[in-house]
Amino acid sequence: MDLISMKNMGRKEMRTLLDFIIQEHFPSVDVKEPNRYVDFFSIVVSETAQLIALWMSVGFAHGVCNTDNFSLLSITIDYGPFGFMEAYNPDFVPNTSDDERRYKIGNQANIGMFNLNKLLQALNPLLDPGQKQLAARVLEGYPVLYYTRFRELFKAKLGLLGERKGDDDLIAFLLHLMEETEADFTMTFRQLGEITQSQLQELDIPQQFWALKMISKHKLFPAWASQYLLRLKSNMNDSDSERRKRMTTVNPRYVLKNWMAESAVQKAERNDFSEVHLLQHVLQHPFQMHSAAEKAGYASPTPSWAKDLRVSCSS
Repeated sequence: MDLISMKNMGRKEMRTLLDFIIQEHFPSVDVKEPNRYVDFFSIVVSETAQLIALWMSVGFAHGVCNTDNFSLLSITIDYGPFGFMEAYNPDFVPNTSDDERRYKIGNQANIGMFNLNKLLQALNPLLDPGQKQLAARVLEGYPVLYYTRFRELFKAKLGLLGERKGDDDLIAFLLHLMEETEADFTMTFRQLGEITQSQLQELDIPQQFWALKMISKHKLFPAWASQYLLRLKSNMNDSDSERRKRMTTVNPRYVLKNWMAESAVQKAERNDFSEVHLLQHVLQHPFQMHSAAEKAGYASPTPSWAKDLRVSCSS
């Protein structure tokens, strides 16, 4: 069920519906507990923050983050005009009809909070004054929940272990370089998990690491690489091979970029479903290298013909 369908219900119907949802899908919440709706709301807030952080960690833009496209179960639903960001850009919008960039990838966390606030408004008739205060505090904690998960995920993407003071700056520094060089989001992180520390230290990036080579042209890249290598030295009981192995389990080599889908669609319209089947196979195991996917260019730069591909709600 979506976040806002309860808005026009009477209190009795809403209470019946919520108790059913809790019984069916929220086993950790006691349906006989007076504060059960606050407990329920707390879980939805936490899981929504987790979901959007996961979206961000793979460069996924939902495209239409309306309240009716968000689930109480905090799962991704109704993703029609979605897109995986190719060149890193916080203003990336996959949906041609989103002229105001309301649902740009960099605004998804804020939209999550907006939608949760609308859910709380729907719940308010069932809450007493004390419960309303509790629920409001839960919602206020959303940004911390989101950013905590975001940094956990991006630290893992960089192979960082433990906590260090400069970790947030290291992540932000890299994203800044990626934005200025329009580096491929997916392959930058993947190639950081494939390149050795010695190769990175030499700053002479092999051609196979094309996304990193693009970033390396930035004048500040040597400074970032130096900070990153120094940070990796602080990983306790770690080795370069273990770091790379760890990073390739969290950084996909393949995501469904628009040009890949478009290529498959064009073939399917000619009654050739070979690429549809290839994508189905490859995307079931996006962290593993596939020879057919490599041959198809799924880990290569976006073809020039596909640079401006976008989708709409009717795509």
